[in-house]
Formats: sequence, C-alpha cells, structure tokens
Amino acid sequence: LVIGDYMKKIKRVLATCTLLGFAVVGLTGCGMNSSADKDILRVGAIGFASTLEPTENYFSWVVVRYGIGETLVKFDDTMKAKPWLASKWSVSEDGKTWTFIINDKAKFSNGRKVTAQAVKESFERTFTKSNRAKTFFTYDSITADGQILTIHTDKAYPNLSGSLGDPLFVIVDVQSEREGRNFSSDGPIGTGPYVVTSFTKERAELAANENYWDGDVPFKRVEVPAINDANTRAMALQSGDIDMAINIGPGEYSLFTDNKDYTVTEASSLRDVMVRMSQKGELKDSNLRAALIAGIDRDSYAKNLLKDTFIAGKAPLPPSLDYGFKQLKDTNPYDPNKAKTLLAKSGWTDTNGDGIVDKNGNNLSLVLYTYTSRPELTLYAEAMQADYKKIGIDVQIKIVDYTMIDELAKTGDYDLLVSSVVTANTGDPVWFLKQYWGSNIDGDNPNNGSGFNNSRFDELIALAGSTLDATIARNAVINAQQILLDENATIFLGYPKINMIGKSYLKGIHTSPSEYYVITKDLKK
Repeated sequence: LVIGDYMKKIKRVLATCTLLGFAVVGLTGCGMNSSADKDILRVGAIGFASTLEPTENYFSWVVVRYGIGETLVKFDDTMKAKPWLASKWSVSEDGKTWTFIINDKAKFSNGRKVTAQAVKESFERTFTKSNRAKTFFTYDSITADGQILTIHTDKAYPNLSGSLGDPLFVIVDVQSEREGRNFSSDGPIGTGPYVVTSFTKERAELAANENYWDGDVPFKRVEVPAINDANTRAMALQSGDIDMAINIGPGEYSLFTDNKDYTVTEASSLRDVMVRMSQKGELKDSNLRAALIAGIDRDSYAKNLLKDTFIAGKAPLPPSLDYGFKQLKDTNPYDPNKAKTLLAKSGWTDTNGDGIVDKNGNNLSLVLYTYTSRPELTLYAEAMQADYKKIGIDVQIKIVDYTMIDELAKTGDYDLLVSSVVTANTGDPVWFLKQYWGSNIDGDNPNNGSGFNNSRFDELIALAGSTLDATIARNAVINAQQILLDENATIFLGYPKINMIGKSYLKGIHTSPSEYYVITKDLKK
C-alpha cells in the first residue's frame, strides 16, 4: 500500500467511527481489527529492501528480521554471541582457527539438512557476491566435515564469532539456487520459522515453515506492509490494520505508553544518528567543522524535539556500550558565540548584512542530505537548519532515497550527510569505526568517502581489531574516538531508544538492541 492510499483508508475508518458514535481517540473496536484471526500476523515496518538477495546492500537485515533466515550465532541483549545454528564453537590460541559445530537438528525450509558443507557454501557465496564481507574478516580456507566447520583466517580476528552474527552471514541453501531458486524475487531458502510467498518493496507475505527445526511456528501467515511514515504506522496500529509496529516515532509514542490495549517494548539502541562532513572544499577547514558542531543544540533536540526518546549525542559510540562515553571530552558543546568566533577566525563574516556569513564575495551555503524512512532524521535536519541560520550559515536540506545515502557516503559527494547507523552490530565497534573513518586505501573502507585520514586513528583501530587482550582493545577504541572528537570529524547528534509496539493480545514482543530479531518463533497471539 502506498502511503497516500493508507492515509485515505485511515481517514475513512475515522469517519465511520465518528458516525457510529465511537470515541475517535482510541479507535478500539472500529476498523479492520486483525486480532480476530489468530493464524495471521500483520506487522507494519519500514520497507527499505527492494530485493531479498542477502548480499545486496543491507537487505540481509530483512531476511533475518522477517524470520526467513538465521545465522550461526545470535546476540543477547548485552550483545554477547550465543548459539543458534551453531551449537558451540572454539578458537585456537593464536586466534586464527575457529571451529563451529553445526546443530544436528537444523534444517532448511525445503527440508534439506544444514551440514557444515552447506554452511561452507553459504559463506563462500557471501564472500563472492559481497565486497562488504571481507571488511569483517578474510579467510585462508574453510573446511567441512560432517557437522564440523573450520575456518582458518589470515590473522587473528578476536570477534569472528560475533561477525558471523551479522545478517550478511545468514545461512542459505546454495543448492536451491543451483536448482533455479531466485533469491532476489523469491527469497533465499533459509532456516527461519517463515518462508516467502511473495515480496515487493511495498509488501512481504510469508507462510509458516513446515520444516522448521526449532519448535512450533505460531502463525500460518505473516503480512508485512511497508509503512514508511511513522505517523501512518501509528494510525494503522490504532485502527487495527496491523498487530504490531516497528519503531513508532516520538510524536506518536505517548499514544501507546500507559495504555492497557498495547504492549510497549523499548531498548537503548546501538544506533548513532550522525552527520558526516565531507572534508573537501570549504569543509577542509577544521574551524568550520568545529563551528558546525558548536552551533547546534543537541541537548535540546533530544529533550524537546524528540521528547526524551533520544539521548543527546557526543561521541561515535552510544552510552549503551562500555567504551568510555563519560570520560570522552566533547570538544565543541553547544556555544553559538564560539561558533561565530570560529567562523570569523577562518574569514567568514557577514559583510553585506544579509544575515549569511561570506568570504571572497561568496555566502557560506551548504547542502545537507537526508532521507525520510527514519522520521527523526528530517526533524534533526530542520532543527539544524534553523540553528545554523542563527549563526549565519545557509543550509539547504535535500531529501533523497535511502539507497542513495550509501552511494553518497562512498563518493563523498556531499557537504553534510545525515544518517542513522548501527555502531556495534556484531558486538564489537571496531568494524564500524574502521568503515566510517579508517583511511580508505584501495576502497577497503567504502563508507569513508569523506576524506578523513589520520594515521594514529588507523593504528589504534588496527590494535583494537587484532589484540586478544580485551582491556587493550577497549582503551584503543576509547582513544580512537577522542581523535575523532579532537579532529571535528563528524557531528554526533544522538542515540535513539528503539521500540516495538503491539496490541496487548500479542505475546513475545521483544526489542533487541541489535534490531535483528523481530518476527520470531516466540511471537504469538
């Protein structure tokens, strides 16, 4: 359903309720209430995946979120890797040989047994088709013997087991593809409780996996309409068109809290809403970047604009992770007078009285890119635009499709780029820090198109990613973050609290900090 149609549909429901004398505020008991059918689950979500090919973009997240596929390990709420398709694992003393025992009960949805050979083929497919795979680790060899999978790596990767919990490494039946299965349109053959019956970017339909290996499957059918607007998701949940919504925005959140008709689950997320600053053109100037950081009121954004559903930003890693958030020094807290001084120091003053600072006859005008599938991003963008106007900077907001953000990040063809990113999706932030700020030699760090380059930062991240000493790794990560703050590399706006809200008749709703697990075998009516 397109958003326009959905809004019209909701308005019709409201009108009907009013005519019948129902209280419009609650919408309970009016509309298409899906609680009546216990065999069907309807979930409102953001539709960002245009295919179900797990190696394309970040579409593997959808494969795992929708219960289609599973990985060798699963993260608990502290981001510790726990057994899933792998029943256990071990690593050699030098950290270069990992042995995984594949659960003997595991089956693909077509009934084929999940053997170590099947897992080997799945990993080899991922590395062949995804350039992103090698950013987690590279291997010398993978061998399979019955249910024993052995991975030999080129160097020590202390967090390799966590890396395999990233949805990119979802286990798929490669043999089914050889037999003609089209993963992009039909979905991969995975091991999750549900299988794809139809898929478009606007809607996914799933059915129970009759060969599920890990218990009963609660629903015969699952429908996932793409409802990209947060307000529309909230209205659809109120009207009964969906049973559950993923991430209700701050403007509608209070409608569901302390309401017995709904179950609200929330978690402090691993996300960081940040503004990448391309260190090209005028933004090569560290003073200008510092002014852009000091010129915005991040505390007010979190408290007032986002109604305490966010924590104010400071550092690359959120306070939910134990990487020195409190001890890190924010070198540019909100101070508009300081921002004006920094601008003047670099020659930016308002010489013609038009309210915009200029230099050499040119106004300081920047373009800020963002996207709408996360409602907080446009709220942030508009608030920043207003704050920057106060200090004499003209910022134009340009809204693009979500998929274009990745392309812009790679090329660096932007001034300012607002996006929401996960900082420790494998339980370890080293990958995130390297990808976004590591020296981008030979395209090794595709998300760093900004031009940021710092050899000491690279050394610290290399140390954190190779040492087997957890204390040394943690200290290296903390020091690397401080370099980013000292160099005015990026604006860290805030860290969202994520939520899933469902009707009270739903059981098993749980919001995981990783954001990977949504439609699970434990979710039932």
